[in-house]
Amino acid sequence: MIGTVYRSDDVPKEHRFEYWRELMHQAIAPSHMSSQFADDFWARQRLLELGPVLAWPTSYLPTGFRRTEKLVRQSDPEMYHLSLVLGGDLGFEHVGRAEAYGPSDLWVSDTSRPYEVHVPAGLGRQPLTGVGVDFPKALVPLPPARVQHLLGRRLSGREGVGALLTGFLTGLEQQADALQPSDAPRLGTVLIDLLSAWFAQVLEAEDALAPETRRRALTTRIQAFIRRNLHDPELAPPVIAAAHHISLSYLHQIFKEESPGETVAAWIRGRRLEGARRDLADPNFASTPIHTIATRWGLVRASDFTRAFRSAYGVSPMEYRGQAQAELARGLGKPE
Repeated sequence: MIGTVYRSDDVPKEHRFEYWRELMHQAIAPSHMSSQFADDFWARQRLLELGPVLAWPTSYLPTGFRRTEKLVRQSDPEMYHLSLVLGGDLGFEHVGRAEAYGPSDLWVSDTSRPYEVHVPAGLGRQPLTGVGVDFPKALVPLPPARVQHLLGRRLSGREGVGALLTGFLTGLEQQADALQPSDAPRLGTVLIDLLSAWFAQVLEAEDALAPETRRRALTTRIQAFIRRNLHDPELAPPVIAAAHHISLSYLHQIFKEESPGETVAAWIRGRRLEGARRDLADPNFASTPIHTIATRWGLVRASDFTRAFRSAYGVSPMEYRGQAQAELARGLGKPE
């Protein structure tokens, strides 16, 4: 597991808002916080330290944040901040811009500039959900004068690299319990590359990125494309290369550098088998025929699926499902 989970329920009711305010001040750039629910507050947050990058999936009752000129003078960590809104509505004012944000919207702010986050009137006790990311300005391979054009703007997380960035950030929370601390620095590097590629795309400044940054961002984009299309039995290296406007040889070169000793086809097969294995162990799919699960993951030839599964996991799909069901029964205290 990576990251530390903080819950307001861990402290007495009368101290919850102060506890939350202190946590936010220590982990992130200090700001004035206010909430109409301060007397009966609720929040949950996971802090993920990914090398020099801090990501924090969070859910909390409506709260306003205001970072003033005085707070900037007192403390400036020289960071950019990215917010991804997943649920709820917010208003954001920064560098002379005032925008309204809803689900799948993104904004960027600068800790060296004042800002204000406010919630619409009448929102009630509906929690706001999202992901915040704080990262050193020095890691962004674009001049501050260029990045300034992004600050405070309402940006979309629904298409292009923005959608890939959204998927990566939401995946961090979903997979945090399965990740190891040793994964954190690598994830931070990938996140910085995605952020840099997204900045460059929005600003039409891709040429300003270092070749290594562009390559790693392209690798992440390709892997996300593959995962989205694992159900398609026609998914193959030529299709992937064409979809990303690169040559087949360059695609193979990217995977050779990213996963030494593993071909593109082997990487696809591995992800398909992982998906099928999860479904075979899932009690929700206990009555689903094995061939249907295999087909769902693009493995349409039953004999090929059985052979590949046995090679990867040492047992047949049927044997694996039986073992998973028996283990679940033992865990529930039921007779097998």
